[in-house]
Amino acid sequence: MAGTPRTLRAMNDRAALDLLLEHGPLSRTRIGKLTGLSKPTASQLLARLEASGLVLATGTSEGRPGPNAQLYEVDPSAAYAAGLDVTPERILASVADITGRTVGSYELPTPGRRPAQPVVRQVTDALDGAVKAAGLARGDVHRLVIGTPGAFDPGTGRLRYASHLPGWHTPTLLDELAAALPMPVEYENDVNLVAVAEQRLGAARGHEDFVLLWNEGGLGAALVLGGRLHRGWTGGAGEVGFLPVPGAPLVRQVTKANSGGYQELAGSQAIPRLARELGMADIPSGPYADVAAALVERAATEDTVLGRLLLETYATRLATGLASLVSVLDPELVVLSGASLTAGGDTLRALVQAELEELAASRPRLVVGAVREHPVLRGALESALAATRDEVFDTSR
Repeated sequence: MAGTPRTLRAMNDRAALDLLLEHGPLSRTRIGKLTGLSKPTASQLLARLEASGLVLATGTSEGRPGPNAQLYEVDPSAAYAAGLDVTPERILASVADITGRTVGSYELPTPGRRPAQPVVRQVTDALDGAVKAAGLARGDVHRLVIGTPGAFDPGTGRLRYASHLPGWHTPTLLDELAAALPMPVEYENDVNLVAVAEQRLGAARGHEDFVLLWNEGGLGAALVLGGRLHRGWTGGAGEVGFLPVPGAPLVRQVTKANSGGYQELAGSQAIPRLARELGMADIPSGPYADVAAALVERAATEDTVLGRLLLETYATRLATGLASLVSVLDPELVVLSGASLTAGGDTLRALVQAELEELAASRPRLVVGAVREHPVLRGALESALAATRDEVFDTSR
């Protein structure tokens, strides 16, 4: 029961492990000061964790008066977790040790509207590629989190809101993946995972109520309320691309169209069209998300009349949909993420902030996302690591 010596030891063990993860190598004395434990108790704690394979001695402190102190750190090999970022074009996989350091990555191209291999084979091949790059075996991975567009309906187990992801809609897919993989597997919406990354590592650290607006391949949002992701009844919370908004034609049968008013008004595909309408020259070619990001970045850095007009119009369109979100949710913070938003930097952020203050009574602070390198994958790893640490660091068992 709560308050027993065993429970208190487990609580102290976890506090010490979390401090080692946060600060890096620490001495026995430093751990004692940070946890409030006596030196003998801290020594017993470290001996216990070292014997269980959770911490290891890693050199000594230097540069201070007196004898050098033994330093301890979390043993990186205590456990491993993996994450997958799935798009229609590729699956990106990584494995991280329990400290959060990425130890192996692999990218599996998946071009074409019809998958050349079954999805189960794609997932296992991508995971095995990352595991091999890490010098591990598949069985060494404690947990896997897979990020996809859309969301798996908790009632039916089928993927919704992502008709553009070929091969992922069979009703038995989750059962097939569970049979093929030896570790627990969780599935999460890709934008939700970006929010996890920003809350753990980036612009939303320390915030319990925020909205993350994502604009890259598609326009979506993640909602964090009371420190927890809000997924909705079918997993579709945050699918704001389908939101009807002023300034865009009313889109009906949105699931068949795989689009909606806000997506048509402010999604990445709208930016090249807007640039052409404004008469901008030298519009690059390529995937629309890449073109959109390049146009926004150029407009934010070159300070031309047309560039300024592009940013102002784009900011108004973004604020139009955001006004609905903040009016309902009243968040503390809005994080702008995805290449079509982060490319505009603080210039675009300030324009959206000013427009939003005109359109909504609630006035959250807007910030630009800080996790730029593979944020979906980083969020998948952080989610998998959190669950893995809870399991591995539980010394009360």
